Amino acid sequence: MTLPVVTRFAPSPTGLLHIGGVRTALFSWLYARRMQGQFILRVEDTDVERSSSEAVKVILEGMAWLGLDHDQGPFYQTQRFDRYKGVIAEMLTAGTAYHCYCSKEELDAMRADRKARKEKPRYDGRCRHGKGPGAASGRPPVVRFANPETGATVVEDVVHGQVTFQNTELDDLIIARSDGTPTYNFCVVVDDADMGVTHVIRGDDHLNNTPKQMNMLLALGKTPPVYAHVPMILGADGAKLSKRHGAVSVLEYQEQGYLPEALLNYLVRLGWSHGDQEYFTREEMIAAFDVREINKAASALNPEKMLWLNQQHLMKAQPKDVLPHLRWHLARLGIFSQDEALLEGIILAQRERSKTLKEMAENSRFFFGDDISLDPKAADKHLTADAKVLLKDLRARFAALEDWAAPAIHAVLEGLAQEKTLGLGKVAQPLRVAVTGGTVSPPIDATLALLGRERTLKRLDLIVGT
Repeated sequence: MTLPVVTRFAPSPTGLLHIGGVRTALFSWLYARRMQGQFILRVEDTDVERSSSEAVKVILEGMAWLGLDHDQGPFYQTQRFDRYKGVIAEMLTAGTAYHCYCSKEELDAMRADRKARKEKPRYDGRCRHGKGPGAASGRPPVVRFANPETGATVVEDVVHGQVTFQNTELDDLIIARSDGTPTYNFCVVVDDADMGVTHVIRGDDHLNNTPKQMNMLLALGKTPPVYAHVPMILGADGAKLSKRHGAVSVLEYQEQGYLPEALLNYLVRLGWSHGDQEYFTREEMIAAFDVREINKAASALNPEKMLWLNQQHLMKAQPKDVLPHLRWHLARLGIFSQDEALLEGIILAQRERSKTLKEMAENSRFFFGDDISLDPKAADKHLTADAKVLLKDLRARFAALEDWAAPAIHAVLEGLAQEKTLGLGKVAQPLRVAVTGGTVSPPIDATLALLGRERTLKRLDLIVGT
């Protein structure tokens, strides 16, 4: 019987969740959803000194914003220490782990000696074979895993293919420190076994940890999961991704105005493809994603393409789906609106001219409140004495207009322009400046329809009087 697929995303809260981690989470989430399996969120916080509550908060908020929902968890390794200690005790009894009493000085000398012989620095197993200082040293011991001393460990990696590690090159890993706290690689093994993880999709910087973890799993009588090690993401300059390449925390992309669907769409295409398709909805990603199609070459960020995809998603998404994200950005500008019809209208009117939600929100301030801020240059150029005469005429016609909708508004503007033998722009642009404060907005008829009759008349009154 085939086991149901169980994947996991297991970030360490020693830094903020960045897009490399997000892509790993996305690939794991997509595969679980595609296979109708389970997706686990696990916070690997055993490094107590470097872990922070702020980093945990960013992980949880980032996953929630992205809509990468988990079926189990979040689990925290610091809440499972009793379980780890129990397994270590079992391994000591079984002889698959042992106490090591070697001092730092002895370990340093061991490392230096192996380097001098051009050998890989590793523990020489003296405590394992009864040749170490032993309990008589009075030192609190660490616990080491008794890694196989002969043969090879073969990783059948979905992305990289078969990777072979000689066991003689693998260290007897410390699985518990001298204070009794368990170490990262050991906790991962116990968690993956206890949680029934069938597929581990993670960054290829973990590939060298895999044979050690596989051997520990085998020592515990467990079948290792399927591994897929994903190549790293590079900066646009081809260098390893770092702070200087822009956003560090995934939540910075929210602040910059990206839709979560657009960011996920961009990330899924970094190292995976489905023909020539560039634009994916969430449902299309789930239907098409296959972990076996991940490319083993590293991918570079392309900020321009990311922006292009964001606008594509703004253009194609249902306004009701964009609405909560726009509302979030408006709130950061001090604008709080519960008028869903207005907000959805703004999305439809502004999305062709907005690459980000932040840009859309900032360019839509004039739709709210009774007062606007006039751009002095625009006012000097367009709100002339003659223009104000036109605006006064328009104000009267708008007040008498029965149907306050874009087509009727447009007919009024055209009618006045024809009467005065003016181009439509000579009427529309002064009106635009008067009601929005500047020279740029969606089409003026759509803009006024969204503003509403009352607000439009009030703003005209401020310019031409009642």
